[in-house]
Amino acid sequence: MGDRGIQIVKMDVDELILLLNKALADEWLAHYQYWVGAKVVAGPMKDAVIAELDQHAMEERQHADMVADRIDQLGGTPVLSPGDWMKLTNCEYEPPEDNFVENVLEQNIRGEQCAISVYDDLMQKTRETDQITYNMALTIIEQEVEHEQDLQDLFEDLKLMLDRYGMRK
Repeated sequence: MGDRGIQIVKMDVDELILLLNKALADEWLAHYQYWVGAKVVAGPMKDAVIAELDQHAMEERQHADMVADRIDQLGGTPVLSPGDWMKLTNCEYEPPEDNFVENVLEQNIRGEQCAISVYDDLMQKTRETDQITYNMALTIIEQEVEHEQDLQDLFEDLKLMLDRYGMRK
């Protein structure tokens, strides 16, 4: 980013870059959690769940691009090593060790709820200090809220099916 672009940020740029790198780590882990979940999920409605997880994985990758671009604009370096993602993450990564569809959905709902909190916090910190980051966070949180709703809708449909047909695991 040009010098003036950094000067208009009314907060500690290094602190902001750290917050963004933490969000970037979250996005890469979310991307992986969705991607791997789509590969291993099993149970009723798995095809609908796979389609949703694949779509969300792609969108989390797009979020990672947006966050990395903003870090670059601020003169920072995006987190360079996947090994650092777990050190920086705000949100817990939950491997889908129990790959039953209900468990995979619950894990991903928790992940989206954490992401919503992360971007809400980033918006609060940048609302008056960095409109560019604020607008980026607003764009991302809108999709994260949609993701949570999509997953909760699938979860509710699954619960109804499992309860109605006595298919509880």
